[in-house]
Amino acid sequence: MARKADRLLDRIGWRIIAALQEDARMPFSALGRRVGLSAPAVADRVRRMEDAGIIAGYRVELGMAKLGAPLLALIRVSAPEENCVPLGRLVEGLPHVLETHRLTGSDRLVIKVAVPSIAALDVILQAIAAFGTPTASVVLRSRTRPVEGPKEAPARVAPSRREPDRA
Repeated sequence: MARKADRLLDRIGWRIIAALQEDARMPFSALGRRVGLSAPAVADRVRRMEDAGIIAGYRVELGMAKLGAPLLALIRVSAPEENCVPLGRLVEGLPHVLETHRLTGSDRLVIKVAVPSIAALDVILQAIAAFGTPTASVVLRSRTRPVEGPKEAPARVAPSRREPDRA
């Protein structure tokens, strides 16, 4: 499977990925023009990238402020091992949770929430405090970066002959 993925991740494959990260709704005709393939060829290439698991899905990015949840926060939770299962169950049922990440190290969990107010964040923190110690940070600004393909390999340079040191 890795070899199949490698064949799909040539220069054109990475150009397809870059274009789809900019606009996942781009029609195959426009995508094909952008990467130098016909629409049927690029559609086949995208389908093969999906089948290989390289393209794992397509997402909608929501304007959380427009949905009534303008505050984004990251909550780190440290908890004793015996509280991890009940903590996990609690978090699954909490409102406003966008993501959870199980960690190694002193923190057991990082939770990303979008809440309507500080009061709503406080309710979540109080619920989590029954199982561990939450530490919240309100996000001021976020930036995401697209995944980039490998940089072009520099031209190979023949190894130089090293002259012996003269002492």
